[in-house]
Amino acid sequence: RRSSDLAFECERQALPAMAAFQSQICTLLCILSVYNACAMDRYVAAVYEHAVILPDATEKPVTGEEALKLMNKNMDILETAIKTAAEKGAHIIVTPEDGIYGWNFTRATLYPYLEDIPDTEVNWNPCTDPQRYGPAPVQERLSCMAKNNSIYVVANIGDKKPCKSSDATCPEDGHYHYNTNIVFDAEGKLIARYHKYNLFQGEIQFDKPKKPELVTFSTPFGKFGLFTCFDILFHDPAVALVVTLNVDTVIFPTAWMNVLPHLSAIEFHSAWAMGMGVNLLAANTHNTQMRMTGSGIYAPNKPKAYYYNKETEDGRLLVSEVLSNPGPFHSNLNGSWSDYASGSPGFSTNNNFFVRSIFFDNFTLTKLENAEGNQTVCQKDLCCYLSYKMLEKREDELYALGAFDGMHEVEGEYYLQICTLLKCRSTDPDTCGEPVEISITKFEYFSLSGTFGTPFVFPEVLLSGIKLAPGDFQILPDGRLVSHSNLSSSSLLTATLFGRWYERDPPQRNSTPAKKSL
Repeated sequence: RRSSDLAFECERQALPAMAAFQSQICTLLCILSVYNACAMDRYVAAVYEHAVILPDATEKPVTGEEALKLMNKNMDILETAIKTAAEKGAHIIVTPEDGIYGWNFTRATLYPYLEDIPDTEVNWNPCTDPQRYGPAPVQERLSCMAKNNSIYVVANIGDKKPCKSSDATCPEDGHYHYNTNIVFDAEGKLIARYHKYNLFQGEIQFDKPKKPELVTFSTPFGKFGLFTCFDILFHDPAVALVVTLNVDTVIFPTAWMNVLPHLSAIEFHSAWAMGMGVNLLAANTHNTQMRMTGSGIYAPNKPKAYYYNKETEDGRLLVSEVLSNPGPFHSNLNGSWSDYASGSPGFSTNNNFFVRSIFFDNFTLTKLENAEGNQTVCQKDLCCYLSYKMLEKREDELYALGAFDGMHEVEGEYYLQICTLLKCRSTDPDTCGEPVEISITKFEYFSLSGTFGTPFVFPEVLLSGIKLAPGDFQILPDGRLVSHSNLSSSSLLTATLFGRWYERDPPQRNSTPAKKSL
């Protein structure tokens, strides 16, 4: 044939394929346009602080029926909170760690409370297909709570996985026990499962996963990641979810015991959200004897809602609207936390330093002896700088500026760099760093900075009565934590830059994260 005839024939044969390809492209674009139209720029979040009904202390395991009876008592309370949250327009609700069965278990006494939780790839809705993986009454009920109320539900339960003796790490009882967060979407489908990696020292009933899991799920109102309680103090999975996988909101069930002056729940969790530039939905258990209280809906710029109550045993539902994608904030993850302090502010130093233990860490401190001034205190590579002015220098209260640069070695090993302005329990310097909840002194202004070697710094401001200070301070681009003028109407407990230098942490076995997303 002539070349022109061949070209015409090739074009004629290609037309159907091109038409089919164009049709597929149009279909894909339509799907994307519908998704974008449905995507929400804000949503309503809920967290529930639950006063858990605990099991009776026993060395003998209860029956499965007895375990389910206790768990149903807790789920009765959670279901009421979930219904109320849905009625208030919430799209997602987070419930606490250990919120369904409590704590103080051995491996044997925990076992009746566990269920086999499948991988989310199986595409399972326990509410509509409850027997697909054998009896799973807890998952079935939680799934139906989500489906019946058209709300995403996050809960914490125990997962059991059989293992063989050929597995060198298989426990003697033949099962792995995992502290597990699960998420059901608004139709009741299981969409996320996370096994807690950084177990607290008392969690002898659980096993540590072989690798940290990076678990995410996507919704019309943003991308979510999840981890549990003690995880928040470590790089994996907490920081990796934000820095590597770019989640918008972190789900955080916890059973957090408050430790002043730097690790009370509302103080540190709100600071973590600000330092990382993400939303944090933190649901704590409520048990005043265990110093457990403090839940919140935290945005990067300020807490949207929070609860702290040591006086009663009441739970509390929090509901608030948040941005789906909080966008760039001042989180300073580019390493600018030390810009101001590294420029040698020229503050004078004195020799009136003393050392005191604060939560088992030996801080170097110096007293604030005047109503205003500039102070410097250093430890190892960290120098902390403070400019301040009190409205009045009281004779019955003492404040100090402190620095710590070193490895924390109690209840876990992790490297800290901390600059802190804190109220001492009395005018005796020996009490500096001891827990204190009430203050009278007000500051007209303060500016706190430090020569941090890490970009991961979390800014804390805590007021008298264990209250947060939303909108009363900010982080400048050069790394200074500075007060606003309206803070002068409140009495200050602490202002802290809490730095975590993850690269200096001791190595963890099998620490390469395993990614899991939906």
